[in-house]
Amino acid sequence: MSKAPPKKNDAVDLLDADHIAVKKLFQQYNKLAEEKAPAGERQALAARICTELTVHAQLEEEIFYPAARAAIDDEELMDEATVEHASAKDLIAQIESMGADEPMYDAKVIVLGEYIDHHVTEEREEMFQKARRSGMDLVALKEPLAARKAELMAEMEATA
Repeated sequence: MSKAPPKKNDAVDLLDADHIAVKKLFQQYNKLAEEKAPAGERQALAARICTELTVHAQLEEEIFYPAARAAIDDEELMDEATVEHASAKDLIAQIESMGADEPMYDAKVIVLGEYIDHHVTEEREEMFQKARRSGMDLVALKEPLAARKAELMAEMEATA
């Protein structure tokens, strides 16, 4: 993953904090997989990763991407990000429907991490930079993102 951009306490920073947090979760998962940790431990961590990614993707799709699409005028970049989200959601659904003791479970979680790493790099190096240069009010956008994130996390916890 690329280096984090300088902090501005805005929507990009909020989204990037999610990127950093999930990267750490994937690193923990990789270590558990290498150590052949118990299936329950791996599955619990994978479930947390999937929840974090699901909420993050929904935030971007509902709030950030529409604002960015309007401001940065790069349809190809935004379309690519949307397709990457769809692919990640498909892999998340596969992981969530499996048990950690099933063949391919660890591979799917690890590949999801690699896929997300690629996606985050593109967001950081392209989309977020263009958003900051576009004049988008990223400070104002932070509050609805934070509020929606809290709402979605509460919903996910209630159904868990």
